[in-house]
Amino acid sequence: MDRRSFLAWGGAAGLSALGGAAVYSRWQEIGSTVNYVGRAEGHYLRDRRALPPPGATVQTDVLILGSGIGGLSAAWKLNREGHGDFLMIDGPQPFGNAAGGHFGDYAYPTGAHYLPLPSAESVHVREILADLGIIQRDPFGEKPYYDERFILHAPEERLLLNGRWQDGFVPFDGVPAWELAEHKRFFAEVERLRKLKGSDGRRIFVFPTVLSSTDPAWQELDKITLSQWLEREGYKSPTLHWYLNYCCRDDYGTRYDKVSAWAGLHYYCSRWGQAANSGNGAWLTWPGGLSPLAEAMAQRSAAKRKAGTAVSLKRTADGVEAMCFTLEDGVAKTFVAKARKAICAMPLYVASRVVERIGDYGFDPKRHMPSYAPWMIANFLMKDFPAERPNMPLCWDNVVYDEPGLGYVVSTHQDIRVAPPEKTVFTSYVALSDRTPDEARKWLMKASADELVAVASRDLKTAYGWKFAPCVERVDITLRGHAMAAPLPGFRTNAGLLALRDADGPILFAHADLSGFSVFEEAAWWGIQAAQRAMT
Repeated sequence: MDRRSFLAWGGAAGLSALGGAAVYSRWQEIGSTVNYVGRAEGHYLRDRRALPPPGATVQTDVLILGSGIGGLSAAWKLNREGHGDFLMIDGPQPFGNAAGGHFGDYAYPTGAHYLPLPSAESVHVREILADLGIIQRDPFGEKPYYDERFILHAPEERLLLNGRWQDGFVPFDGVPAWELAEHKRFFAEVERLRKLKGSDGRRIFVFPTVLSSTDPAWQELDKITLSQWLEREGYKSPTLHWYLNYCCRDDYGTRYDKVSAWAGLHYYCSRWGQAANSGNGAWLTWPGGLSPLAEAMAQRSAAKRKAGTAVSLKRTADGVEAMCFTLEDGVAKTFVAKARKAICAMPLYVASRVVERIGDYGFDPKRHMPSYAPWMIANFLMKDFPAERPNMPLCWDNVVYDEPGLGYVVSTHQDIRVAPPEKTVFTSYVALSDRTPDEARKWLMKASADELVAVASRDLKTAYGWKFAPCVERVDITLRGHAMAAPLPGFRTNAGLLALRDADGPILFAHADLSGFSVFEEAAWWGIQAAQRAMT
């Protein structure tokens, strides 16, 4: 869909909200591209369509199926330990949720766009960052020294509330005193929980989550939702509820009245990384989101990579065998990959269809499959910067007090220049949490490019009104129907996930889904664990 158009939002009502006087309404032609990640390959798996006989066979010692952060971390670990005989099959999109794209010289994310500074327990993340040169000194100290090019610089974030931008995402502009008091009480509780340890001596909330306390008293939080916990603790502030709902939608793609209270609190209480050359709780980011980090991991691992998607993976007398295929102009070509061991670094909704007899590992797809949240990421190439409201400058992350949008990120924010760049990219994130995941996926598949752009640009239109559309040169939209596993109540004791974590044979599993939610720290942990087992 290469030549679509959308109506430049405007009219008297929109202009009056921004203080304008004239009426502006016209059609503007804007080139747009819609990318349905993995849809064609996924339909092959779903429909069990006949594939041609394999045209080639490749042999390796360790086969890695999937090139997301789980697969890349496994490759990094294998190479770091001197185990170089491995092959990575990319999957339908290289780097998965850490992928990115370019408008010429302008990079942008099509998935995750930041990484919080790792805390002391996240030794595995610090090892990776140190090996890549992102941590430059004292990688395992209290405050490592980071490459300043990748630490998010100010101004970091702002919120459009009551028609005005305010600094930070926690609402305060025009918020009554009693609500502000509840905000203060909540964040004081967060500070208390960050330091608290369970009866087993472990901190309650850490990355990786397997190192968190298993004290039954705190595991009870996984039986209720975050909104239920807030009600139980007497938090009534609408702005606090909005903020916590926003954070759950941002991190998990799911509303706070669906997310486990354990996961909702983990969001805040586990992230306390520090840096010698930055403030506490800072982020690492790149213009292309996490794609430059993924590319650096691939290069550092010296991974031998091959395009393709696995359609079956089975055990053999000598190890494992995977049937893989590529699609070229709708025509399938297949090959077989044989290995001593395979690391299945695919999301579980795919792995359940690929791994033969996955039930033998203790995982029943009908009972144990996580719920998956869909996402839409739209990258707007801006040929000019739209005029800003007077009270707050453009930030890296810009959020509107609304739902389902999650605001927009400015990709050129990290490019340190004396003057603003000629162009930039605004990346809009939409979690579609205002409907069920199935309803959202169905809508994504049938929506026209115009409809997709209308939803993706909603926050930008609210922020800039009619001034937004004339600044847009083109749009690239990425749809992820199963973007991330959602940690619903009970995810901590999901027997199927626990069983796959312990698998130790010819087929190993490595994906953030094993933790029940999709973040870099968890994916990297399981990739490294699988690599260690693959070498034995």
